[in-house]
Amino acid sequence: MRRNLAAVLGTLSALALLLSYHTSLDSQASTTTATAPATPGTGSSGSSDDGSSNSSSGGTKTYTGEVAQTRWGPVQVQITVTGGKITAAGTTQVPSDNPRDQEINSYAVPVLDQEAVQAQSAQIDAVSGATVTSDGYIQSLQSAIDQAHL
Repeated sequence: MRRNLAAVLGTLSALALLLSYHTSLDSQASTTTATAPATPGTGSSGSSDDGSSNSSSGGTKTYTGEVAQTRWGPVQVQITVTGGKITAAGTTQVPSDNPRDQEINSYAVPVLDQEAVQAQSAQIDAVSGATVTSDGYIQSLQSAIDQAHL
């Protein structure tokens, strides 16, 4: 009987410690702020039928991927390509209907943007805690890369 009681108490203690442990979702979460999403179709640059628009600097184009419908809402990625390389990536749409969506995307989207530029492809890792957004991001990113013929 004492062994059973000791085992139960030990298990409960370990469970209490695990549940009270606070993890950091991202090492940059406290210093990174979300960037305002770009609005497609605004500004003075023209847009072509393939979703690309010319920037004012020569040889630089932007490509907007198709909207990826996720269970939390739409995700859409836009990339900037200069000289055949992705020089910037950002979102034009992310789920933002509630504070939790905003919190997740405030740390996940900058990480995904950075990974897209570094990888020069859609072969990037999902952000832990933001799997649904990451999957939608990767799908839309691939669409933009396909449009850019990279």
